[in-house]
Amino acid sequence: MGNWFKSGSPWIWMTGGAVSISLIAVLGLLLMIAWRGLSYFWPAEIYQWEMQDQLGAKYTLIGEIYDTEEVPTEQLLSAGHVFKEAQGDTVTRYLVKTGNREFVGLDFRWILATNIISRSRPEDIAVIERSKNGDFYGYPVAVIENGKRLDFDNVEASFESHIDRSVALNDKAVDLQKGEIGSINYAIEKLRLQERGYELDGKLTPVIKADLAQKRAELQAQYLIVEKKFFGLRKEAGRDSVVIKDMRDVEVTLKLDSILDVTYSNRLGLLDKLGHWFVGVGRFVSDDPREANTEGGVFPAIFGTVFMVMLMAVIVTPFGVVAAVYLHEYATKGPVTKMIRIAVINLAGVPSIVYGVFGLGFFVYMFGGSIDQLFFPEALPAPTFGSPGVLWSALTLAILTLPVVIVSTEEGLSRIPSSVRQASLALGATKAETLWRIVLPMASPAIMTGLILAVARAAGEVAPLMLVGVVKLAPTLPIDMNFPFVHLERKFMHLGFHIYDVGFQSPNVEAARPLVYATSFLLVTVIVSLNLTAIAVRNHLREKYRSLEH
Repeated sequence: MGNWFKSGSPWIWMTGGAVSISLIAVLGLLLMIAWRGLSYFWPAEIYQWEMQDQLGAKYTLIGEIYDTEEVPTEQLLSAGHVFKEAQGDTVTRYLVKTGNREFVGLDFRWILATNIISRSRPEDIAVIERSKNGDFYGYPVAVIENGKRLDFDNVEASFESHIDRSVALNDKAVDLQKGEIGSINYAIEKLRLQERGYELDGKLTPVIKADLAQKRAELQAQYLIVEKKFFGLRKEAGRDSVVIKDMRDVEVTLKLDSILDVTYSNRLGLLDKLGHWFVGVGRFVSDDPREANTEGGVFPAIFGTVFMVMLMAVIVTPFGVVAAVYLHEYATKGPVTKMIRIAVINLAGVPSIVYGVFGLGFFVYMFGGSIDQLFFPEALPAPTFGSPGVLWSALTLAILTLPVVIVSTEEGLSRIPSSVRQASLALGATKAETLWRIVLPMASPAIMTGLILAVARAAGEVAPLMLVGVVKLAPTLPIDMNFPFVHLERKFMHLGFHIYDVGFQSPNVEAARPLVYATSFLLVTVIVSLNLTAIAVRNHLREKYRSLEH
């Protein structure tokens, strides 16, 4: 036994076991997040309960079961519940999503199994997804087309066809609003700033003013035409309505312009549910958020996260590599160099929120404000670059991740044998040529490793971004079809901040909880995808320059 301990085998097994347990824990956490998030898009069964309260009043409840728990009977008795019959130690309680928010007050309610008279699963209950006020549950009764009530024999097919028409018209209106209307408004604002610039420079002559006025009049005329078309589409989309009988046995009229989809969950088979699940996941990834980010998709957050991380990578890589090359190849070893290395290492331990405060003070207020004074005086006092934006977020995270790139690059440079450098110099190459053609290509896998670590950290950071650019809801993306096409001064959405906002700032906690898991899993997926791409590039570079090592 003593020899076995001296051989070091127990410590090897202990280390291997710790690594295995850690991997299992990480995989278990990811699987839990994926299950809780992705199961949200699986169509749930809709039930109809016949209920009786403690006073004997009967009522109907329609909804889906969100959660089930066992509650101690004593706890319910102390809360004032009265049971007609003796109960066991616990009573089953269901959390039911009832929808119909504008009529029942809350989307969710707890019901006790002891208050249930009967439970059924009708196949003709419709789950209506709406752009506001959440889902609606009920039985389609009739369609109101152009003010006339139509009681079809097959009201469901007519309902779905009218929904498809309304959704198509709404999509055209949204495209028109984001496309032509947005471009015209952008051009009008540019003319205003141009006129203000001429005025500040003292060059606003009557000829220039008349020319600008003519251009503005042309744009406004175009705007009126497009606006008329836009409101026409909106009016057509809201032309029809549908009559739904809800759980109160009351016929409710819903405008079709607020309805996005209808599903009869209790009729769906396994393949139908799987198709519905894929459609739900696709909409979550590609749509804009709505209802205070508790519904809809997260596409602006995905775009903002990826765009900001890529911009950060473009900024941090050259600065980190140049700093590492100077420290390792040019700087003489001494107390100054040693202090610089210590400072670089210590920078990695600074809390991220401190970087956010620095970015807000230096980049946004000082640097951005100076840019506005020099290049955008016509826009003042409204800031252009003097307010938080995606550029300042990328620069702040570039400084935050700079130590990682420097240290990783230096490690890669130190592993290159000095004989390689000496051989290159002996063949007549200059030091700069040696660095560019020999040393940096051989160190490129280490540079990519630093970039991978930088991306992994930056993509999940939220605290500094809250100060330098991220917002709850960005009206436009940093990239659009308006010149100069890339707008680095704009604010943006981020998956990490979206998780924080939905999880802690949402007015409807129960409805938001599944979206927190879904967005968390999506953020992990984005980070893993970015890292896998960088790893593939690193492996390619490693194979490409392997011959230089021999």
